[in-house]
Amino acid sequence: MENCAKKAQVLILDGGLGTTLEDDFHQDISHALWSAKPIDENPEVIISAHLAFLRAGANVILTSTYQCAYNTFERAGYSRQDAVRTMRKSVALAREAKRRFLEEPHASDHGNSLPPREVKIALSLGPYGATLFPAQEFDGFYPPPYGPVLSDTGERTNTFADTPEGRVHEDAAIDALAAFHHERLHAFADDEETWKFIDFVAFETVPLRREIYAIRRAVTQLTNGGLGNTGLQMKPWWITTDYPDGHFPEMKLGGGHLTTADVAQAALVEDRGAVAWGFGINCTGLEFLPVLLKEVHSAAKEHWEKYGERPWLILYPNRGDVYDPETQSWHQTEKDGQGWAVGLGGVVLENVCCGCWEGVVAGGCCKTGPTEIAALTKELL
Repeated sequence: MENCAKKAQVLILDGGLGTTLEDDFHQDISHALWSAKPIDENPEVIISAHLAFLRAGANVILTSTYQCAYNTFERAGYSRQDAVRTMRKSVALAREAKRRFLEEPHASDHGNSLPPREVKIALSLGPYGATLFPAQEFDGFYPPPYGPVLSDTGERTNTFADTPEGRVHEDAAIDALAAFHHERLHAFADDEETWKFIDFVAFETVPLRREIYAIRRAVTQLTNGGLGNTGLQMKPWWITTDYPDGHFPEMKLGGGHLTTADVAQAALVEDRGAVAWGFGINCTGLEFLPVLLKEVHSAAKEHWEKYGERPWLILYPNRGDVYDPETQSWHQTEKDGQGWAVGLGGVVLENVCCGCWEGVVAGGCCKTGPTEIAALTKELL
């Protein structure tokens, strides 16, 4: 298995930026903008957090834009113009961290000078549910027109009825979600200086299949009607989904939840416009990954057969602490960073050897900091 891994492409992603700002840099980000709060108030701390991950071994750093959207900025008292400026500034901060890191001396274990490794910047874009309060990326209960009307008394569902009326409402929800993602993408893509320093676009923690369809539509619209007019190209982009307690949040009408196979088909295979460069799982307990990923292999193979190229697998699970969205607080577990890195390293090696994926991007999500990323780097590189 180790020989197989050496031939595979593995990129190390950073860890949870928001929780690292809290835990390692002592920032209070209990705010509508979350990790974007320091962009204006304390930009140097964001650069420092990026640098900590790069020094730990990360090849890819995510921008501090996960909860950035016009509605979250409006709730925080920003004008639309200031919202655009702040979102673009986040990319500039990641770029500055990259510049500083590449200018640092890098040495091998024997003291010899090494060329600096390649560093990539990924634009972090959370789902529509991340802009709500309380956040809904783990439940997928979106208000109309993004989701069905929620009952105040009966059992709630995040799925539209399988009726003519329900299908009309679901189509309208996809339209509304596509408009949300398309508008936010334009905030970055409309500025050539910002866009050229973005290497990947990461649509993260997506809890609903219809939002996957909407993201694909938004990327299609941007490429055909937006980027095509300016001569720019869409960046390689991925969709990662989350599985609280091992289940995808979207419910089935007859009971249960959509499977990982259903979700991977929606991102990688179905004819819904632009197809994701990568697919995977984030913000999920590490213990659930082996079973969830077995269901994804068939979709990856179908993608290869249909499009002539293998997709990338994207994995960045949580360390294991439990988040309470009502109190916006964490309940710590006994899991340590080294054990997390060993476990994730084993999952990555198993999947790079299955032949389904072009490569793997692996890192951490909530409560994983530079210590965990350094341990993961030692496991994989």
